[in-house]
This record gives sequence, structure tokens and C-alpha cells, in this order.
Amino acid sequence: MGNSTFSGPIRSQSTIKTVSKNASTGTITEVITMGDAPVALGDEDKTLDNATHSGRVLAVPAITADRTITLPAPVAGATFKFIYAGAAEEAQNLIIVTPGNANFFLGNVQHLDTNADNVGVYANGSSNSKLTLTDFGSMEINIVAKDSTNYYIWGNVVSEDVPAFADQ
Repeated sequence: MGNSTFSGPIRSQSTIKTVSKNASTGTITEVITMGDAPVALGDEDKTLDNATHSGRVLAVPAITADRTITLPAPVAGATFKFIYAGAAEEAQNLIIVTPGNANFFLGNVQHLDTNADNVGVYANGSSNSKLTLTDFGSMEINIVAKDSTNYYIWGNVVSEDVPAFADQ
């Protein structure tokens, strides 16, 4: 397929999808869906997929127990933006994990401490595949697949407790 050049706006009455095509099998994989409404995640553990979740705002509700969100296998360019949609500080933890220890985070989140100094919290860039947000009151976490192995991560978390990166 060749490249296309447009000199004006591209318009869609629904969504725009970015896909990748496997050169040997021809299999099409959806990477990002742009233009759809935010996805309200439920109060449960959730495994994401690119077709439904990438390229959209993911609203995390108030949670009643520790919850784990598992990212899909990385596809370069897949993006995930998490926001907190609850109305009060959480008493539970939100855990965001990659599909496994071979897929890790590169980057940091800014901890905005409600009782002390604000600090950056960094993934080690070589094995940290889990981020735990403890008793948070607000957050915006952005994640982009760097390639087919790793994810870039950045954002901010407001809480008394420091978020933590770790291995799974």
C-alpha cells in the first residue's frame, strides 16, 4: 500500500482506526481507535485490548477492592490514557501491569503528595512491569507502546502514599 497525502482535513462521522498488517500473513491488527467516547471501566479487574481501549480515554471508577488493569501485548503506537472518575479519595489500590515481566515500563509518574514534597517516581527501565497507585485521590496516567516489547509511561498521581513501580 502506498502513502496518501491530504491537503485538507480528514473527516469521519464515526471513528478513525490505525491498523498494522503482518507482512507474511496479511493479518490486520487494530492499534488505535480515535474519535470514540471515553470507555468507562468497571469496578473489576480488567484486561485491555487495542481494538476497544487504545486511543481512548479510560475512566477508572471508584473501586471497592484492589483492582488490576492488564495492558495488551505492546503494538508500537498503541496509547492508553487513564483518568480517575471517582468522587473521593480511594481506600483501595489500582494496579496497572504489562502482560508479563518481559514487557516493562520506561518513564515516570509525578507523585503530588497531599502532605509533603512532590516527587517523581521512576520505573527502572529494565524490568518494572507493574505500577501500584495506593489510596489515590486523583490521577492521569498515559501509556504508549514504544515497540513490541515495552511501554513508555508518564502522568501524575495525587495521594498521601507514593506510587510504586515493581516487577510482577
